[in-house]
Amino acid sequence: MPPKEKVLRPAAFSLASASAVLALTACAALSGGSAQDNTPDNVSTDISDVEATLTLAFADDPPTHELVEGFTSLYPNVNIELQQTQFTDYVKTISLSMTSDDAPDIAQYNPGAMRSLIPGGHILNLDPYAEAYGWDESFPEASLEPLQSNDEASEFATGSLYAAPGALSVLGVFYNTEVLEEAGVPEPPATLDDFEAALELAHEADIAPMSVGGLEVGGFQIWNALLNGLGDHNEYKDWVYGAEGATIETEAAAEATETFHRWVRAGYVTESANATSDNDARAEFVDGESMFLVTGNWAAFELEAEMGDDVGFLLMPGTTVDRAPVASGASVAYAVSSHTEHPDVAAAFLDYLSSVEAAEIQLATGFMPVDTQAPIESYGLLNEVNFGFSTVADNEGIVPFPDYATPGMIDQLTPGIQGLISGSATPEEFLASLQAEWESHHE
Repeated sequence: MPPKEKVLRPAAFSLASASAVLALTACAALSGGSAQDNTPDNVSTDISDVEATLTLAFADDPPTHELVEGFTSLYPNVNIELQQTQFTDYVKTISLSMTSDDAPDIAQYNPGAMRSLIPGGHILNLDPYAEAYGWDESFPEASLEPLQSNDEASEFATGSLYAAPGALSVLGVFYNTEVLEEAGVPEPPATLDDFEAALELAHEADIAPMSVGGLEVGGFQIWNALLNGLGDHNEYKDWVYGAEGATIETEAAAEATETFHRWVRAGYVTESANATSDNDARAEFVDGESMFLVTGNWAAFELEAEMGDDVGFLLMPGTTVDRAPVASGASVAYAVSSHTEHPDVAAAFLDYLSSVEAAEIQLATGFMPVDTQAPIESYGLLNEVNFGFSTVADNEGIVPFPDYATPGMIDQLTPGIQGLISGSATPEEFLASLQAEWESHHE
């Protein structure tokens, strides 16, 4: 367990600061300008003399505003105008705007929207820029995988690169230190057996073992975290990314689902969870009414502000202490329009996202830094989250969330977990429903 004090990590080479050295002689241009001509013929990494105004469409903030401010402070010759849309409307609006004559130059990446925009040629193929900037070295491999796609956008983690990550996240377990002590749990659990034993001690002490927002995503995040700790992460990634013949009906997924179902039957997850929102579950945890809360780094600032030193963080434990850590994570990522008049400038913004300067912004806004080796300081709970994330990232154990598998998967995950909680569905039926959704999309 990392101490709740600052840590310094070794510096890594920042390609953003070396742009002038890497600069190529030609300016980027798209061949022909049609939607299908989405690969630049020539690229340049030197934008110091380019006067440009770009538009950026996005939903998530932070960190978008802060990252744009950081980039434009380094390049005062560039202006980026922001167009924010609420997340619930973003997929529909970005699908329309990226095909219009005045498409934004840069857009926050969304897999649902990209499934139509990439085949239509509306998203810039970033492979030439990835080679010019050396993004295979400056971005973690696991962060680029979900942003790669074949031409049909039917399978991810293959083909060409269509976006770059601007901030990363990680799923884990927050615990209440006072509740652990009250229930007689001597230390944070190191294995899955330890975790289940802690759940039982909380239950025996008449304390809610977990706060669960079953009304939204909190329920399936527990199942997701269990699968991370039990399964073959390559097998799981094949399913999420749409590899031919992949399935979620595996032994590991069955074990994760049965474990969750067993916790429900034991009273560790109560039926009232189905009427509990994620915000209400977090409030219950903050008030000391439960021992654990399974969620991600995005909750860390609020939890520490409310709980101080009474909250800690760990990754969902695996079956043994020496099992390589695996955790689901996602990125706030950005793609470039194939219609932009300034692809070099847009690509320079993407490259900036892997810099030390951007890492400081990413961490300060509650996200995990793209440069996992950046020499930045973190404190308290965020240091624990950052430590866990770095451990996973360094072992290439970051995997996508299960709802990434198809545009409609979240509509199976949430009610499916609710069925396990209420007793109206069996583990076998739950997994079968996920696989049926997957097959309907990939047929």
